[in-house]
Amino acid sequence: MKKLTSGLNPYIAAILLATVLTSIGWTGTKKGAKRRRLNGPPRRFVALFNGRDLAGWKGLAGNPKTRHEMSSEELAKAQAKADEDMRAHWTVVDGALCFDGEGHSLCTAKDYGDFEMLVDWKIEEGGDSGIYLRGSPQVQIWDTKRDVRTEVGSGGLFNNKKGPSKPLKMADKPVGEWNTFRIIMTGEQVTVYLNDVLVVDNVVMENFWERDKPIYPVGQIELQSHGSLLYFRNVFIREITNKLTEQEKADGFKLLFNGRNLRRWQGNTKGYVVKDGTIVVEPELGSGNLYTAKEYGDFIVRFEFKLTPGANNGLGIRAPLSANAAYEGMELQILDNTADKYENLKPYQFHGSIYGVVPAKRGYLKPVGDWNYQEVIAKGKQITIKLNGTTIVDADIEKASTPKTMDGKDHPGLKRAKGYIGFCGHGDRLAFRSLRIKTLD
Repeated sequence: MKKLTSGLNPYIAAILLATVLTSIGWTGTKKGAKRRRLNGPPRRFVALFNGRDLAGWKGLAGNPKTRHEMSSEELAKAQAKADEDMRAHWTVVDGALCFDGEGHSLCTAKDYGDFEMLVDWKIEEGGDSGIYLRGSPQVQIWDTKRDVRTEVGSGGLFNNKKGPSKPLKMADKPVGEWNTFRIIMTGEQVTVYLNDVLVVDNVVMENFWERDKPIYPVGQIELQSHGSLLYFRNVFIREITNKLTEQEKADGFKLLFNGRNLRRWQGNTKGYVVKDGTIVVEPELGSGNLYTAKEYGDFIVRFEFKLTPGANNGLGIRAPLSANAAYEGMELQILDNTADKYENLKPYQFHGSIYGVVPAKRGYLKPVGDWNYQEVIAKGKQITIKLNGTTIVDADIEKASTPKTMDGKDHPGLKRAKGYIGFCGHGDRLAFRSLRIKTLD
């Protein structure tokens, strides 16, 4: 920098130096100098915004409840219209997402469950915005001098009715300056830091769209539009996986997978490989099923899975180790329903179905390549399966198999009181994570 500024007026040199340092994202701290590239993610985080364009983002089409009620054709049409609106009102200027004050919110293309998020935001006088988590409002952003209501500051869970909705303290910087949120969401609990100040401490976020239900397990993140100019940059996320929420700990859940090894598993430990905190099926490395080390009878098991095109697998429950889980136990299908090769399957063969016995509702899988969230409740003869928050199977297996099963075959496993939980490999690549269980025996 010496050569660049030599011979210049000191005041002009200082301005030039500040401009260059700002352009590379340099900040000074009390502990010394720190350099960070603008929109370059910290370690273990990924960038939701690349600093150049709107890749990875989409327009706002309805809300979680209305999207759930749309057919796939209706949703595609609504999304296309929303994306057109997004491109008209959201732009990228000097490495920041900019909203012109018209139009609607900007949404991540992917859904997220538990996560830690970092985001810089800036508003102008009278500004109003927020961060929607899992598609629900909101971590509040507003001009603290706009009116009496806003004097509490930004960061609160504004739409809470039962629990705390206001921040613990006001930590906003003056309008026109950049602020930074650190948002941590695990289960229903949300913690928010604004400019390194704790403003929300592990508060349950309520479901604005359906007040009688808990917050959705997964959903998109939204940068809310509220009729004012907005700016966002340095938008990063770190997904939190293979950890129990505080509520799950209190409820008695245990991890089935620690994210590091297959210590609590047996069977095909060669074809099921641990990579980056996930269990990845690598068919070329080994064949067969992967089973838990222990047997389970009645339980709640939760997990996430990510399909590849045409992938086929299954969740075996109450299964023996040395027999076909689909008949000697129960196999709950894990399948890419959208693959052309499966268009002529029987109803009881699609994703979530109790194979050969009970068909599952269709239309609730995320696009191939996205993570899905599934919960299975096995209590006596009653089997309930929830996919991405929607119940797709709720059946009494004794009634469903009387006088015979849908496939007309013998399924002695329906009478088993307990057995192993496992993944039934069918030669396809896919991934699993965040496996946890609560016994109900």
